[in-house]
Amino acid sequence: MLTAMVQAVPPFPIARFSVDQYHRMIASGAFDEHDQVELIEGWVVQKMAKGPGHEYTTGELEELLRALLPPGWHIRNQGPITLRRSEPEPDMAIVRGARSSYRAAHPRASDVAVVVEVSDTILATDRHKARTYAAEGVPECWIVNLAERSVEVHRDPGPGDAGYRDQANVAASGELSVVVDGQLCGRLAVARFLP
Repeated sequence: MLTAMVQAVPPFPIARFSVDQYHRMIASGAFDEHDQVELIEGWVVQKMAKGPGHEYTTGELEELLRALLPPGWHIRNQGPITLRRSEPEPDMAIVRGARSSYRAAHPRASDVAVVVEVSDTILATDRHKARTYAAEGVPECWIVNLAERSVEVHRDPGPGDAGYRDQANVAASGELSVVVDGQLCGRLAVARFLP
């Protein structure tokens, strides 16, 4: 089991891992169900604990989104997405196909319409993950900023590591457009899922 320690990065080379190596580490038992980790750009990183506001927002948003999804799409809650150099576990993702389509493999970027990260303390980390999603071609990323009671909407991934070309901040009094596979499915009042 991993233990949390605050330590400076060592002055000698440290290892980065491929997605395949990460999968082999999981299969070999290097991590157990109590280890809260994910692979981001080759680094195995610890995930932050989730407070009540985070859990409330995730649950409410999932229910609201489920009512808007077109046939052939489903919601994944904190499930991995396999990318070229990462295997993040976003708080939520709108994914193509039935849940049963992913019995033997996690969704890829091409299977995802929107990823959602809910941020109460690690906004910089979630913004970095947004750049990772953009580099992989995920069409849209929302960062729910609980501290500022707003949602950062990132759309239209740019080339390479350029990030998303279209970025907007939607206040608690505003609405989010839910776009799945290029189709507007509805609008959500941000205040409905904020704690």
